[in-house]
Amino acid sequence: MSDIFSDKEGGLEAPTRHPVNWKEDSFWDKEGFLKESERVYDVCHTCRRCVSLCESFPTLFDLIDESETFELDSVDKNDFQKVVDECYMCDLCYQTKCPYVPPHPWALDFPHLMLRGKAIAYQEKNKSLKQRARDSALTSTDSLGKLMKLPLVDITYEAISKSPKARKIASKITGVHEEAPWPNFEKSVKTYIPKSIENVTATDKTTGKVALFTGCYCRNNDAELANDLLKVFEHNNIETRVILDDKCCGMPKLDLGDLKSVENLMKHNVPKLLQEIDEGFDIISLVPSCVLMFKQELPLLFDENDDLKKIKQHIFDPFEYLSDRESKGLMNKSFKNSLGKIAYQVACHQRVQNIGPKTKELLEMVPDTEVQAIERCSGHDGTYAVREETHKNSVKIARPVTRKVDEAEPDHLTSDCPLAAKQIQHVSKNKPDSAHPISLIKKAYGVD
Repeated sequence: MSDIFSDKEGGLEAPTRHPVNWKEDSFWDKEGFLKESERVYDVCHTCRRCVSLCESFPTLFDLIDESETFELDSVDKNDFQKVVDECYMCDLCYQTKCPYVPPHPWALDFPHLMLRGKAIAYQEKNKSLKQRARDSALTSTDSLGKLMKLPLVDITYEAISKSPKARKIASKITGVHEEAPWPNFEKSVKTYIPKSIENVTATDKTTGKVALFTGCYCRNNDAELANDLLKVFEHNNIETRVILDDKCCGMPKLDLGDLKSVENLMKHNVPKLLQEIDEGFDIISLVPSCVLMFKQELPLLFDENDDLKKIKQHIFDPFEYLSDRESKGLMNKSFKNSLGKIAYQVACHQRVQNIGPKTKELLEMVPDTEVQAIERCSGHDGTYAVREETHKNSVKIARPVTRKVDEAEPDHLTSDCPLAAKQIQHVSKNKPDSAHPISLIKKAYGVD
């Protein structure tokens, strides 16, 4: 076939993804990065279909439209970093919008170009000392969780978080926006010990035995959510256990561009996950970002690592797992309680896994339950919503979601991403009750 249309958008072949060769010298070459940015930005300028996804694209298009020639050639390359700073690695542009991703000959990968920009900026220490200290602390989630549970520190944090005046002072010192939602840090929650399952049934995709990768969120901020999952899976005759001494998946450090820390976390977690897989267990995580890291980002960052390829085949989103069991007639559908009207925000990092609307489908199996799905970003995106320089944009991004939530007047607000739900609740006028979908399923079962 003639290649006369090789520069046209779309194609018949499935999208693919190239490894991120961050250990090669060319990755860190600033001039090479700027040249590639110019190539990609020029294509984005002619297309513009991603303009509503985040602030990266409006920032880019404003730079072009306000330039002398209305073209990229008159944009100061020093301003390219402004585009990078607005990217929070949601991956939606690549997975849901861009018609020029590989195998198209233009081979655009906007998120990983942004990752390269973040990594170079992190290496160059191009932010202020206050911003670097804040970003390092916020993304060191394991250390932060331990710190916030120390005597006196926990009391002080709680007092500041509840005082508008104290938060304003803290904002000036730390660079965390005074109006941003501050997370709760749980002191101690007893981990539920599941019953032993005698007759476990496997499917062609699942073993019927799962090990929970708690990650930093369930370990530090919401341990009860982990207990809810253990109870729901136990109710479905799935053997469960918790992976001990795991660490953060590395997504916060990835978003920062701190790739060495990502590697260190990967080296800590991989042996623990492999041990579970070798003992016949699949891996589950309640946070879509954690699943995405092991399914996509880490295998692309460490393409030569066969252990990561193995983990990729055995890690699941909870509702992806339950959906597979349901399709084989292995899911318990004896629901005792209806859930009423649910406003369900589809988390970005779950959408880009391309598993389909599994959460929505399973919630709709509960009698007398109506689910309104909202496929827009919450604007939280890790540290983006709490940084003083990006909080206002995060609220702007959340507005289309919160408008729909407020109009729906739901009985429950839910999202597979716990932070997204908290952000929506924070921005919403009506402040609806928020719960994770797995907690709603537990409620529907009537399980204590």
